[in-house]
Amino acid sequence: MRKLDKRDEQAISTALATATCALLGTSIPAAVQADEGEGWDFNTSVLYYGEDENRVQDLSISAIGLRTFVDDRILSLGITLDSLTGATPSGAIRQDVVQTFTRPSGSSPYDVAAGTLPLDDTFKDTRVALTANWQQPFGETSQFNVGGSLSKEYDYLHLGVNAKLARDFNKRNTTVSAGLAFAHDELDPVGGAPTGFSPMLDVGDISNRTGKQDKQIIDLVVGVSQVVSRNIVMQANYSYSYADGYLTDPYKILSVVDPVSGDTIARTALPGIDGPSHVYLFEHRPDERTKHSFYVQTKYFMEGKVLDASYRYMTDDWDIDSHTVDLRYRWPVGASSYLEPHLRFYTQTEAEFYTVSLADGATLPTHASADFRLGNFDAITAGLKYGWKTRNDNDMSVRLEWYAQSGSVPAAQLIGNQASRDNYPDLNAVIVQFGYRF
Repeated sequence: MRKLDKRDEQAISTALATATCALLGTSIPAAVQADEGEGWDFNTSVLYYGEDENRVQDLSISAIGLRTFVDDRILSLGITLDSLTGATPSGAIRQDVVQTFTRPSGSSPYDVAAGTLPLDDTFKDTRVALTANWQQPFGETSQFNVGGSLSKEYDYLHLGVNAKLARDFNKRNTTVSAGLAFAHDELDPVGGAPTGFSPMLDVGDISNRTGKQDKQIIDLVVGVSQVVSRNIVMQANYSYSYADGYLTDPYKILSVVDPVSGDTIARTALPGIDGPSHVYLFEHRPDERTKHSFYVQTKYFMEGKVLDASYRYMTDDWDIDSHTVDLRYRWPVGASSYLEPHLRFYTQTEAEFYTVSLADGATLPTHASADFRLGNFDAITAGLKYGWKTRNDNDMSVRLEWYAQSGSVPAAQLIGNQASRDNYPDLNAVIVQFGYRF
């Protein structure tokens, strides 16, 4: 949701880009204008994402600059600034009594009212992300680009490199491409990374914490783009992703519950020492993950109108399967503006180690997480974008969308009183974005 439109970066030949632009109802991208002279082209945006019930709020400012040269070389530079605040679910379940938790830093406690979804209200961060990419011809019918990325948050550092090779065939109506990316991420959680399945401890006790953790991610993408006719362009991709290292969320916990009532086990606090009121264990995920994704997209030009439809299927060795259908319809309004309705459907199954709680006295599983993002849920995004040309022939747009997510916990996981509680709360969010290209 925070990325700018990357059509300009995807143009790989004059013929294909011209056909694509016809479908999109836009002018030829800067990448194709390179033979007309040097210059800069900028894409900027301001985006607000806000969840209901005072949960996550994000204000994001992004800018991408494209520098074109007369010999079809292109330099792309990007920067994104994110400010995130609010509260996020901790993984603990609701209770009919007040619950007390130790903050991630281990420095103080906080209370959650009876019947309320436990949220970690310390969620606050600022992210700075930088990207750079260089593209140039490679022979008469190929293009090569290489790039890098850097992202820094308070407790997270991302470093990445990527490369892509594309070649045209069939009178430049067919383009085959392959890309490879490598990322090294370092995580330095507030208070330290907790040992998997270790208990939440009293205030000031971080004996179950370790130092920095890291992970490595390799991504491979191969695809083909085809100009079917003057009105239709199609694309198909296969993506492979392998992650190795620390994949656990250090801030997520699980409630340890009575195997009959389903209520969280109360914890006896020591006199004069603040700490959690119940028994909670930090989650523990596998240290490897392999994902496979299949993606198809069709853009159809209809007398000035453009239908953009895509479908993505993802499966991984965590037993998550997801389906995404995305539909956009660009409708010209007069000679210099347009409306673009947007509808997106998403559904996924839960991870094999997803569980709402852990039963006291039972043997601990190899891995477990109560993170809603790993659960079974459906989501829909619906919105409208309005774009227009300014007096100096620049592009402006405003987008308003609504996101709604609802999920469920398998009935076999619910114990006793849990069956009468809301174990997977709905999530609603609003998205507002302003874009300016010049």
